[in-house]
Amino acid sequence: MTEHPLDPASAPPPPPPSAPPAAPPSAPPSAPPASPPLQKRSGPDGEVRERLTAVRHEVAKAVVGQDAAVSGLLVAMLCGGHVLMEGVPGTAKTLLVRSLAASLSVETRRVQFTPDLMPGDITGSMVIDSHAGELSFREGPVFTNLLLADEVNRTPPKTQSALLEAMEEGQVSVDGTTHRLPSPFVVAATQNPVEHEGTYPLPEAQLDRFLLKVVLPIPVRDAEIEVLTRHAAGFDPRDVRAAGVSAVASGADVEAGQRAVRSVQVSPEVAAYIVDIARATRESPSLSLGVSPRGSTALLRAARAWAWLSGRDFVTPDDVKSLAHATLVHRLGLRPEAELEGVDVAQVLASALGSVPVPR
Repeated sequence: MTEHPLDPASAPPPPPPSAPPAAPPSAPPSAPPASPPLQKRSGPDGEVRERLTAVRHEVAKAVVGQDAAVSGLLVAMLCGGHVLMEGVPGTAKTLLVRSLAASLSVETRRVQFTPDLMPGDITGSMVIDSHAGELSFREGPVFTNLLLADEVNRTPPKTQSALLEAMEEGQVSVDGTTHRLPSPFVVAATQNPVEHEGTYPLPEAQLDRFLLKVVLPIPVRDAEIEVLTRHAAGFDPRDVRAAGVSAVASGADVEAGQRAVRSVQVSPEVAAYIVDIARATRESPSLSLGVSPRGSTALLRAARAWAWLSGRDFVTPDDVKSLAHATLVHRLGLRPEAELEGVDVAQVLASALGSVPVPR
């Protein structure tokens, strides 16, 4: 995995107006870059952006070596999308979400998905009010700002569908009544790349509902030493406040950022570049399933959020390339013969990206 600077201040200065934009550091195959090359701008939008980019620094007080995953969650929040997080047990998935919620001062809940989990356990159900003597709706854990759906592939499709419906519609319907979910609302669903026995893999149609797929790798040696050093000094992963994590932004900042992202300009050339990438995956002989139009629009949304976090009001081809793997890789399906040959879907996507001319 390629490392990226953790501090925006360490990024190179923006190029002069007459020069072409400098390419950002290359991203890991399944994660956005750790931090955008921030270009400061004044005004209310600039203040919101600074508060949101400061979130990464706060999360780093509790989580070591997963900066790219934090960036992915921030992009998803700014797009109103959801994230599928994949990593072996013990790579700080739960701690990352808890720390992010603390730094944003938003409510978070965690649900451990199991084979006997029912849809009502997620969305809520009608219960008898002992005082009024009538049925009333009791909200489920989905009524929160940041929901950690732990090991989502361990629950049956019926329960998975209930969660994915809430993700897509931003509401749940129980007994003929619609209940709106709070805003912002982001689901960070996790699945382990090991221990597939007894699991219910998400089908391609459901995977397509996730804006990003972020892989949390095992930390490099120095980062793992830092983890042990913090634990030896008394760090408690159940108490992120004691680690110094404080609220530097709010849900209102996320909503303000969402409005600002919608005003980021996309040129016809960049839009055509995204479409050509999607069409290149559909024409790949190694893939049975290419990027759908929903995937194309997801890449557009993610690139706009990344451009805004970088301090720009327009999208560049580099923004598209930076988010392409995290946005598209989980939407692709390999042909059986390609799987037998050991072809990696990320390599196929990289080849498709390389085959498309970059607009200048």
